[in-house]
Amino acid sequence: MKFLVLNGVNLNLTGRREKSVYGGETLEEINRELEAFVREHGHEVEFFQSNYEGALCDRIQAAQGVYDGIVLNAGAFTHYSYALRDAIAAITVPVVEVHISNVHARESFRERSVLTEVCRGEILGFGKHSYRLALESFWL
Repeated sequence: MKFLVLNGVNLNLTGRREKSVYGGETLEEINRELEAFVREHGHEVEFFQSNYEGALCDRIQAAQGVYDGIVLNAGAFTHYSYALRDAIAAITVPVVEVHISNVHARESFRERSVLTEVCRGEILGFGKHSYRLALESFWL
């Protein structure tokens, strides 16, 4: 199986911003761990991060027929991006929404996701392990 891990706005700063929320590891370090985990299970993974909503939509649209699943941490786009929502709804590739933090234990504006209803599922609050759980859900 082949997977795409998409990270949205400001996640390039993981490990450098709000360490009490996002942890001290960089996104690159997390991606290396995820790649090793996926390969141990005989699968492939690619990673993409962008602070631009349209670039994420482009990758989602291009995923059809290429990937068996997408893991998406859209960052703040989660709460208002109908463009990402529509891109997910337009493809048949299953998408699992992830968040490093428990968004329900944070600011009230973070409690609502416009993406969840078009995603296969949502995993949040387990730090970097949220990604691993999402990936594992595809082959369990």
